[in-house]
Amino acid sequence: MKKNIITIVVILGALALIAFTLNKNKAENKAKTDIVAEKNAAVSVKTAQVKTEDVSLDFLANGNFEPIQELTFSAEKSGKVISVLVKEGDYVNVGQTLVIVRSDVINVNAQTAKATYDNAKSDYDRYENAYKSGGVTKQQLDQAKLALTNAGNNLKQANINVGDTKVKAPIKGFINKKYIEPGSILAGMPATAMFDIVNVSKLKLKVTVNESQVASLKLGNTINITSSVFPDKSFAGKITFIAAKADESLNFPVELEIENNADKSLKAGMYGTANFGSKQKLQLKVVPRNAFVGSVSSNEVFVVENGIAKLKKVVSGRIIGEQVEIVDGLSDGETVIITGQINLQDGNTVEIIK
Repeated sequence: MKKNIITIVVILGALALIAFTLNKNKAENKAKTDIVAEKNAAVSVKTAQVKTEDVSLDFLANGNFEPIQELTFSAEKSGKVISVLVKEGDYVNVGQTLVIVRSDVINVNAQTAKATYDNAKSDYDRYENAYKSGGVTKQQLDQAKLALTNAGNNLKQANINVGDTKVKAPIKGFINKKYIEPGSILAGMPATAMFDIVNVSKLKLKVTVNESQVASLKLGNTINITSSVFPDKSFAGKITFIAAKADESLNFPVELEIENNADKSLKAGMYGTANFGSKQKLQLKVVPRNAFVGSVSSNEVFVVENGIAKLKKVVSGRIIGEQVEIVDGLSDGETVIITGQINLQDGNTVEIIK
């Protein structure tokens, strides 16, 4: 009985070993077949020709309009709001009274300071006349003068406090948001926000340009600007800022200032387009931008030679819209691959899709 059990175990083990070996050989054969199929399979791609042509150096850059000035106007001192003289959407000028704060105590303090100053002035005048006749000492006159100076400083501060009961606009612009109502309590620390004021008499358009484009720009250049909201209107913009350093995406921020029209139709936050038109054309050797593997900065493209994809190193130049200048590495008439690179390796067979 024991001998039979051993025999059965040996047979089962042998069968298991045979099955394992067959499966392993099958997997290896499949892998080899897949490799052969992969090598022999043609990758479908689209191509374009390298060519030298007249290329316009004009380009567009998009951005959003921003106000020339914007301010969240906060209370400098504490107090209770008696009246608010403006509403959201109102246009205000510098120095215009926006809010009146309760002034009972402040007015009483100012009256007291004025009376104290008047008394100190009378005392000083009297002491000054008496000193001339020898009626008081120099020390007494100096004390009267000090008292007059202190009273004058207190009166100035009291008058400033009276002025602060009428809160005035520090910049001109529209009241974009109002945070207070009559009865609101203003705090000086931390300051209570009262209004958002935006000045859109002029606007800023912030855009970014690449390194080849920024080289042709200068401060003060006049640029034609359009808005998608007003396609039949154009605005003159002036370059007021060109970044000295590229941002994280290797583009250069540029700011343009635009005079708004009389009815202030351009609003902050609208979408704008700057048309950098030089009216210059150059003979450049170019390829489509999507010919580059990964990105233009990789300086690698696939070319097709006798049905085979060859990876080439090139030197790229200016980016003009969807085309890129080729400084070195390609010749006119060569065929570059513009789609399908993700499936390619150097030496793959390709099938060109017309």
